[in-house]
Amino acid sequence: MTESKGCCCSCSVATESDDIKAAVKATYGKAAANASRRETASCCGCGTSKDAITRDLYTEAETEGIPVEALLASLGCANPIALANLNPGEVVLDLGSGGGIDVLLSAKRVGPTGKAYGLDMTDEMLELARKNQAEAGVENVEFLKGEIESIPLADCAVDVIISNCVINLSVDKDQVLREAFRVLKPGGRFAVADIVLTRPVSDTVKQHIGLWTGCVAGALQIDEYRVMLLRAGFADPEVQVVKTYSREDAEGLVPEEVTRQLGEQGTTELMSSFVSAFVRAVKPKGCCCCG
Repeated sequence: MTESKGCCCSCSVATESDDIKAAVKATYGKAAANASRRETASCCGCGTSKDAITRDLYTEAETEGIPVEALLASLGCANPIALANLNPGEVVLDLGSGGGIDVLLSAKRVGPTGKAYGLDMTDEMLELARKNQAEAGVENVEFLKGEIESIPLADCAVDVIISNCVINLSVDKDQVLREAFRVLKPGGRFAVADIVLTRPVSDTVKQHIGLWTGCVAGALQIDEYRVMLLRAGFADPEVQVVKTYSREDAEGLVPEEVTRQLGEQGTTELMSSFVSAFVRAVKPKGCCCCG
């Protein structure tokens, strides 16, 4: 695969699910290495280091005491901690935890009687996250290696699932949501931030590796997300748009080769086709699937 100028990910045509997974691993591994060197990481969009998706997600009060490397490795699209309404004593799981910022913030909220798990498939991110945990001195945290399509936890193990701009990266989102449902306790909450589509995008976008790793090509349409949540067993699915993007944001988000292919009008249409959103749902309290 060839690499586009100014792009931290491989930017070519996505043909197989294994290609996409390998590209995601490589992209976010590189982002972790950059953050470890205290260089700003940016891979949610093949673009500039402080792009329109990832910037300004957390307040100074929230990030007090959080290692700078965790902040530099933050590649989310919103702040799921603001969404999740975490309570002391709860157990939280972050799907695709990256450098660990949302896990560390969750651990603060649930306190010493609670616990925060982070799950990631990228060795470099896990190494960075554990380093950040040690530096922050947070004990009620555990980082697990694995894929979000096969969560290495028992049934009904957690109260809340969070995630920050990661589910769109999976090529099997039905399986991700089934696994999320499985590990949640009855009454448990699904509260994630993700990129979603407001309308269909072109095949040029869907097949582009750089836009897959950039959180756009694999995004679900809003109604699709709701249907998938219901199909997995969840109740009360809700998708709330929290941020939109303009044509001016394209420079930091869309590879140059894509803008050339789409043209001015096509790029403008693409930028108005995806948004950052909060996605909520609950596991019914009467669910008897936990034995």
